[in-house]
Formats: sequence, structure tokens, C-alpha cells
Amino acid sequence: MLLLLESEEKNIIGPSIKALRLERNLTQEELSAKLETYAVYINRASISKIESQKRIVTDFELLALAKVLNVNVNLLLGTEVE
Repeated sequence: MLLLLESEEKNIIGPSIKALRLERNLTQEELSAKLETYAVYINRASISKIESQKRIVTDFELLALAKVLNVNVNLLLGTEVE
């Protein structure tokens, strides 16, 4: 198994975040603002990095993203279908 640090991809949820954000007609800035309601502060640039899998996502951020996008965490992780 490839070590996470050896991979260029820093998360597995980025493509799902982007697809769900676009499906819900949210800009990266709007997603950032909604995350703040859960005391998760991710700016627009960092959301872009998450979506392009260039930034690690913490468990707190994962949970807040799932809540804001109104999906189960497993959907973001690719272990459940919508």
C-alpha cells in the first residue's frame, strides 16, 4: 500500500466535495461561509485545494462538510451511494 505521504493526492473526498457543491449550486466562497456555522474555518483557496486533492482534510472538517452538503460521511468517503 502506498503511504499517504508518498502520494500526490492528500484526500479521497475532493472530487465528491466538488461534485456535491456544484450540484447544490454553491460557490467555494458560499461553502466556506456555511462551514463557519459549524466553527470550521476553511477559506475559498483551501476548498479549492481540497477539491483538487492537494490538502488533507481533518475529521472535524469531514463531518462539517457532510453536514453542510447534507450527506452521510460515508458518501464522501466513497463507501456509500447517494
